[in-house]
Amino acid sequence: MAIANMKVGTRLSLGFGLVLALLLGVALLGVYNMSTIHAKLDSIVSLNVVRGDLVQEMSESVHIVARVTRTVVLLSEPAAIESELTKLQAARANYNKAAEALSRLPATAKGAAIRARIAAAGQEARPLTDKVVEMAKANQDAEATEVLMKQAGPATQRWQDVMDEYVALQKENNQADTAAATAAYQSARVLMLALSGLAIAVGVAASVVIARTLLRQLGGEPDYAAGIASRIAAGDLTVSVDTRSGDQHSMLHAMKLMRDALAAIVSEVRSGTETIASASSQIASGNQDLSARTEQQASSLEETASSMEELTSAVRQNNDNARQANQLAQSASAVAQQGGAVVSQVVDTMGAINDSSRKIVDIIAVIDSIAFQTNILALNAAVEAARAGEQGRGFAVVATEVRNLAQRSASAAREIKELIGNSVEKVEIGAKLVEQAGQTMSEVVASVQRVTDIMADISSAGDEQSAGIEQINQAVSEMDTVTQQNAALVEEAAAAAESMQQQAASLERVVSIFQIGAPPRAAAVRPLKTAVRKAAAARPAPKRLGGKVAAAGGEGGWEAF
Repeated sequence: MAIANMKVGTRLSLGFGLVLALLLGVALLGVYNMSTIHAKLDSIVSLNVVRGDLVQEMSESVHIVARVTRTVVLLSEPAAIESELTKLQAARANYNKAAEALSRLPATAKGAAIRARIAAAGQEARPLTDKVVEMAKANQDAEATEVLMKQAGPATQRWQDVMDEYVALQKENNQADTAAATAAYQSARVLMLALSGLAIAVGVAASVVIARTLLRQLGGEPDYAAGIASRIAAGDLTVSVDTRSGDQHSMLHAMKLMRDALAAIVSEVRSGTETIASASSQIASGNQDLSARTEQQASSLEETASSMEELTSAVRQNNDNARQANQLAQSASAVAQQGGAVVSQVVDTMGAINDSSRKIVDIIAVIDSIAFQTNILALNAAVEAARAGEQGRGFAVVATEVRNLAQRSASAAREIKELIGNSVEKVEIGAKLVEQAGQTMSEVVASVQRVTDIMADISSAGDEQSAGIEQINQAVSEMDTVTQQNAALVEEAAAAAESMQQQAASLERVVSIFQIGAPPRAAAVRPLKTAVRKAAAARPAPKRLGGKVAAAGGEGGWEAF
């Protein structure tokens, strides 16, 4: 793994870890050499010196024994001899104590051999010394002197020489241990200096490599990068970022790219906020115009609904009138049918009169009865025609004619007795008149039937017209409700547009803290306000419906509706 690809913490940890590892090696080596030197010094102080001191103490004790032995030989008084012998015993006790302590200490092979020689020399010299002392106590001074000079003295000297040799050996050991400690110190010093130099070199190399890689990745000094970052954070996107030639991967190069990208983004955002602000302003104005038009439309719909209510009332009244006229026409049709039946009977009767002229008396009675009934029917027809009004005017004329005929028949019946001679002619004339009346009644019945059919059609059309107007009224009411809802939505849209305008202004203020050098591009916004006002001007004014409704031209209009 390349050093440049490592994390900063990993690189620093690796460099410092290597230096610390070398320093730890130097420390461990120093501790080891110090332990070695300490062991050598401990050997010198704890072993060689102690052994030398003990042997030196033994040598002094032997020297005291030799001196006491010579003194005893020279003394003659027993008290003085006993005093010296006390010193001899004390010297021997010290010797034994030192010898015992020496025997407990470790020794090299050469030292052990010398110790054995010391013990052998002591065993040789001690009996001779005791012999000299015994001779001196026995006042055998000459013999004691001879043994002392020839045997005890040389044995003691050999004993002393062996101990001196052991002391010399300890001195040699001290010198050897000192030399070894000095050599260990010198080698440790050289090795520690070498390792310290290596650690310093490795540390310097690691610091140089880490510093170079960090500077290469940073692209410059951290203070310079921090200053650029602070200026960018403050909104200054015009800050110049200087990078090395060929630098394409450093942090400064990335900050330069970030600055350029931020400048482009902020420029687009600023342009967009200005566009949004302008568009939201126009939308707010358009929503206000739309709100005004919606309110006007709602007012027009209210007027339309009122007019439709008036139209509904008028159509309902016409429908009631048509229904009443239909009922009257049906009644007139029934009366006309009855009149037609009566006229048919009159025709038949006149035929019978014409055929049975001889039965004039009976015929006169029948004519009188028919005249009476006809008069009643004519009166009823006149009453029904009067009730029908304008529509029954023609029927009244017919009823009048029928009544006249009935009166003529009655008059003829009264005069028949006087004009019996002219009865045949009068009967023929009456038959013709009755036939004409029958035809007239047939025409009246047909006319009344047509009037009845027309009135039924008018009533049905009125019902359909009333139902259609009810639907129109309901649709207008729904349109009024929807218009009111639209007005509320338009007001909400106006409030939302105003809020969006405020937010756009706030965003524009926030974005304005960024300095991008070049002015932003002008926002191209369509003139929404003008288009809205043109649409408002093109809208036609609503027409108020009148209270009177024109008559329907036919069923085609209602079917199309």
